[in-house]
Amino acid sequence: MNYGIILAAGKGTRMNTEIPKCAFPILKKPMIEYALDSLKKAKLDEIICVVGHKKEVFEDLLKDKVSYAIQEEQLGTANAVLAAREFIKDDGYTLIIPGDKPLVNSEMIMDLINAHVKNNNKLTIGVHYVDNPKGFGRVIRDEDLNVVKIVEEKDATLIEKKIREINSGIYCVDNKLLFESLVQVGNDNARGEYYLTDIVEIMAKIAKIDTYTFKDSYRLTGINDLVTLALIEEDLKREINYKHMLNGVYLVNPDSILISPDAKIGSGTTIYPGCIIMGNTKIGKNCIVGPYTETFNATIEDNVTCKQSVVYDSKILTGATVGPFTHLRMNSTVGVNDRIGNFVEMKNSTLGEKTNVAHLTYIGDTTCGSHVNWGCGTVTVNYDGKNKHKTIIGDNVFIGCNTNLVAPIKVASDTFIAAGSTVTYNVEQGEFVIARTRQENRRGYADKYKKK
Repeated sequence: MNYGIILAAGKGTRMNTEIPKCAFPILKKPMIEYALDSLKKAKLDEIICVVGHKKEVFEDLLKDKVSYAIQEEQLGTANAVLAAREFIKDDGYTLIIPGDKPLVNSEMIMDLINAHVKNNNKLTIGVHYVDNPKGFGRVIRDEDLNVVKIVEEKDATLIEKKIREINSGIYCVDNKLLFESLVQVGNDNARGEYYLTDIVEIMAKIAKIDTYTFKDSYRLTGINDLVTLALIEEDLKREINYKHMLNGVYLVNPDSILISPDAKIGSGTTIYPGCIIMGNTKIGKNCIVGPYTETFNATIEDNVTCKQSVVYDSKILTGATVGPFTHLRMNSTVGVNDRIGNFVEMKNSTLGEKTNVAHLTYIGDTTCGSHVNWGCGTVTVNYDGKNKHKTIIGDNVFIGCNTNLVAPIKVASDTFIAAGSTVTYNVEQGEFVIARTRQENRRGYADKYKKK
């Protein structure tokens, strides 16, 4: 069997955050999920995440997507990989990757694995060349250019420090020899840690090892602080935006637009400045989104206009117009050709087709039919202080301005609710509802009030 190991047990002290380093979000996606996605595409049999510091954070994020190995003490990378020993029992290979390199993609992983298998290596080390190798482990070769070991910066001689070929921290290694070598690793070095790189020198004496050179060095940057994270995020943002523009998505001022790596956008769509499109958002063709629209795990079908709005975990169906200043959340659905306007909030609600909610309305825990008009200031009163209750509205209903619909309540089709009504009982089909006190005009009272 073939395995993947993600190393995510470190504290990341230089980040100076409460969140563990590998759980910190980049474009609202936890850093470790980038490594996980790349390994998944490599079709490995099992992925193991080595955790330690605040392991519960990773368990909450990844749930059952991976197996968890616990590194109880921070004793170095070799000790971290050794923690995964109980999961790896069969013949095959293991791909090892740090959890803090979010730009490493599945193509890079597959290229390394293919080189390892094709050349019948027992260990393949991902390497790259940099002009300034300071801080990195150097690849040491003999006179015949065979790899003999990797030397960390603090242990390197002055001559070794000039070597430009450096270790990426990504390895493909034979399962059996991996753990036979790990148990031989010591900690006689400048940091007193058990280095994973020491398996190179151990295995070089008994097995075929080689390197695979990654071409895009910038993708191998590890994140150790928030400054580097911001630089990586900017590179990732630019790469994502270019991809969408080449696929026919018009980004107006792309530097101001943030798009998740998991988002999908159809051709012919225009995204205006200031938009934040996060999570697994899916936007169809020929849409207009923004300016300053924020989405997360949203589905926006074809020919939709969504201006200056927030759409979380919700759907906007074909031809609908939303915004400006609309808030859709918690599994709400705007129907086909609906019009949702200024300062409307929908929560856990569904609208049928050609329904209008023009402005200043709250719709919560509601199922609404088609061809319904919601007047300005309408509120579904869904919370009694302890529980949320459901509102059900049929088709062809007119709801006047400033109406309160006190749930639980059902309003049948073909009904009319007068403006200013507070509706507390079910409304049957064809009924006209007016629920307000009779107006009284008292002559002369205005002058008396002014004289007080």
